[in-house]
Amino acid sequence: MITVVDYGMGNLRSVVKAVELYTDRVRISDSPDAIYESEGIILPGDGAFAMAMDNLDRLGLIKPLKEHIKKDGFFLGICLGFQLLFTDSEEFGHTEGLDIIPGKVIRFKSDTLKIPHMGWNQVKITGESRFLEGIPDLSWFYFIHSFHPEIHEKEWQLGAAEYGVEFPCIVGKGNMIATQFHPEKSHKTGLKILENFVKNIIDLN
Repeated sequence: MITVVDYGMGNLRSVVKAVELYTDRVRISDSPDAIYESEGIILPGDGAFAMAMDNLDRLGLIKPLKEHIKKDGFFLGICLGFQLLFTDSEEFGHTEGLDIIPGKVIRFKSDTLKIPHMGWNQVKITGESRFLEGIPDLSWFYFIHSFHPEIHEKEWQLGAAEYGVEFPCIVGKGNMIATQFHPEKSHKTGLKILENFVKNIIDLN
């Protein structure tokens, strides 16, 4: 079973509909038990970092999420679910994240570029992952975000984009991958990442 985590941050149906192209074994849940029982976890999300962490804490989801990732369970983070993997964020002061990946989430700083960064951007593939098979270098993906991570350990980085500065937009190791962009909104190339994620779970279970 693949569980899409519902912690009150964004519309999850578009993610579920995209996953359903490849399997019917997907559900939305806010239950810690659902995370423990699932082969794969998807953590999407839009909105504020601090509210997201508060909601995860209130629902008792932080511990099962961290345990799932640390035991190399299949995990896909999307947009806010990508940013929450880092140590902390400067949004609205300072908020601690899940601290899976060492790094800080900071706001884009530019006098000339529009913030949020919204629309299509090319992604440079900088690392290897089974979930990026069939993804050409410099493919286009759909972004919407005002913050980006500064990553402290480059071995986590799988892809980067540029918007005033170059920033990590794909991270992961082993059975984990996370993207700043929305694969479910990025047409065939984005859906290929979701397909790879789902099929790796199906092949091993």
